[in-house]
Amino acid sequence: MTKPIIELKKADLTLGDGASSVHVLKGIDLTVGSGESVGIVGPSGSGKSTLLMVLAGLEKIDSGEIHIAGNPIHSMSEDEVADFRGRNVGIVFQSFHLIPNMTALENVAVPLELAGRSDAFAIAREELAAVGLAERLTHYPGELSGGEQQRVAIARALAPSPAMLIADEPTGNLDTETGQQIADLLFAQREERGMTLLLVTHDNKLADRCERQIRVRSGEILREDDLSGQEAEVA
Repeated sequence: MTKPIIELKKADLTLGDGASSVHVLKGIDLTVGSGESVGIVGPSGSGKSTLLMVLAGLEKIDSGEIHIAGNPIHSMSEDEVADFRGRNVGIVFQSFHLIPNMTALENVAVPLELAGRSDAFAIAREELAAVGLAERLTHYPGELSGGEQQRVAIARALAPSPAMLIADEPTGNLDTETGQQIADLLFAQREERGMTLLLVTHDNKLADRCERQIRVRSGEILREDDLSGQEAEVA
């Protein structure tokens, strides 16, 4: 494995209080190498999406440690985590989370502007061209297909040149053909940029494209499958 970009040590998280509390992550240990592609799979409610949110700093663990590129985000304040995430972690969701009254260009540029980038719109144009939307800059989300909206979301995630891209069911709202195109785009961008890619999916074919699979159930990692140069183990 290359130099680790992600190191989780005994990461534990319970959501809710009292009788409604759920022990979502149970002392998880995980290491991911820089530039690696990892598929995270498991049944609904297993904790795999929560694991991604923890890695993105969107959920704070109750105990344990999380180091991203050597930075201890478990001990950072909310503002510090938000700043770190904005510079180092790109996130793509199943739902596109675009701002409906902003154009594709504005949706990609605004987060960069908020981060103080004076070249925000120039970067946004480049990123939209990189995902095949050079001719759709002035279109609003409602004027774009689902696949095009997801491309805008990917361009937005890639715009800060993050070291790590996190994708939670990125093809889940798309038809098979469009989902294939989005998957091709994600892996092509990961290869071109040398990013780490963490991918939660129910799609076995998509997960099999990753170099490694992590299987999660009931808040624990059951097994890790190294898919480089071998067939994936059947779950």
